[in-house]
Amino acid sequence: MADKLRAQQQLEALQARYVGTGHPDTTKFEWTSNIQRDSYASYVGHPPLLSYMAVGMGECREKVRAKFIESMIQPVGKPPEVQE
Repeated sequence: MADKLRAQQQLEALQARYVGTGHPDTTKFEWTSNIQRDSYASYVGHPPLLSYMAVGMGECREKVRAKFIESMIQPVGKPPEVQE
């Protein structure tokens, strides 16, 4: 029983520390948005990967970088309507 409690406490500590790990109330939209934002941040943060993607897209590296940063605002579209 102590192991279960310790594991639960460690999970809660991770979820509080890292936003992208989610929590029981995380919606599918929030989860996919976090994944997409993490991907864009990784592309922008690794210059060789950004250059590779820019060549593949046939665009200037800085244009691709700007496009990815702009896409981080709403990575998977508008949030779904909240039903009450």
